[in-house]
Amino acid sequence: MASCSRVKGKKSWPELVGTPGQAAASIIERQNDNVDAVIVEEGSSVTGDIRCDRVRVFVDDNNIVKQVPKVG
Repeated sequence: MASCSRVKGKKSWPELVGTPGQAAASIIERQNDNVDAVIVEEGSSVTGDIRCDRVRVFVDDNNIVKQVPKVG
């Protein structure tokens, strides 16, 4: 299994749970310019691949972050 332990910069954003998705994505990309934040609606199908340059931001129907965004 691939690991993103060598990714530089911040890797996890627990403080963003409960915030609006677009604001969270902007904060993530500002705090770690090595990653792209991708907003995903909760319950959507996503690939199982691990990418060290991606942070998925899972949001509910109200566009509120529901899970801790993290690299991978």
